[in-house]
Amino acid sequence: MSSALPSTVLRAPARMLLVLVASLALLAGFSAGPAASSAEAATTAGGKAVAAAATRAGMPYVYGATGPTRFDCSGLTQWSYRQAGRTLPRTAAQQRAAIPKIPTKSLQPGDLVFFHSSSGSVYHVGIYAGNWQIWDAPKPGRVVSKRTIWATSGVTWGRVA
Repeated sequence: MSSALPSTVLRAPARMLLVLVASLALLAGFSAGPAASSAEAATTAGGKAVAAAATRAGMPYVYGATGPTRFDCSGLTQWSYRQAGRTLPRTAAQQRAAIPKIPTKSLQPGDLVFFHSSSGSVYHVGIYAGNWQIWDAPKPGRVVSKRTIWATSGVTWGRVA
């Protein structure tokens, strides 16, 4: 008897493998931050939004797209929170204005991470996944993915109620 994987598994699209890995990591609690256990994160709107975003891994960035198979940054956050039963405005700037700011020390998975230009305007948003990483739809030619937060200034945090 062979221990090799069936050929159907070997031909699985990379996106589906990323979704599986992200989902298993979420269930195992790898994305939960210090403020929330994996059980708590899975039952909160924020935890559900993180899980929803993870299912979109590998989907392409398209300016103005709101899902379910193409996204821009705020379209991903809006779609993910809709899956968690919450409503967010359409753009990153509108989302920043609609939800309360929180301090960095209070950051939990599911919180929104807003990136600001030097003039203070919001140019990007992602969903905090824990361990200083976000799920986002970054720019044309890229796909929805989990990546490390790259900025230490010009960033604000918000929590969806």
